[in-house]
Amino acid sequence: MIRPANPADVPRVWELLLALARYEKMEARVTGSARELADHLFAPRPFIECMVAEDGGTLVGYALFHTIYSSFRTQPMMWLEDLFVEPAIRGRGFGRGLLLAVAREAAARGCWRLSWAVLDWNEPAIRFYESLGAVRANPGWQTYQLEDAALRALAAGATGPPAQPDPRPTSSST
Repeated sequence: MIRPANPADVPRVWELLLALARYEKMEARVTGSARELADHLFAPRPFIECMVAEDGGTLVGYALFHTIYSSFRTQPMMWLEDLFVEPAIRGRGFGRGLLLAVAREAAARGCWRLSWAVLDWNEPAIRFYESLGAVRANPGWQTYQLEDAALRALAAGATGPPAQPDPRPTSSST
């Protein structure tokens, strides 16, 4: 069964999110918490939404997604942030069901595109997405981002990259 997440699902969704981080070798990048995820999912104006896959009363997968916007087309789009199904039960249709549920949400909202990122080494995911008709987007484009210190520096009005500590060893004068 695929359905929208509810607040009681958050602890299990968080466990699955941590499993995704392990799978993608990105555990060190997880700095949030289940509480923050719940706040962002169920706030009066949520930042993100979640569909869950349930098998026999146990959550076995999830999809996190949110609406974005195309200025050129003046239409909404949807971004799939996470799609994860427990490895032991992959191949049973849960991933496809989750992606189908997100695609239906996107279509119902008038989105003209559903996008996501996949790691270049994740061949099983790439094969899965391509089997559903997905194509690699905009080969000439590269994705950039501002993270943490760079984001805060720019928000504060800085005009260049944040200062980095000098990697050279310090010496003392006598």
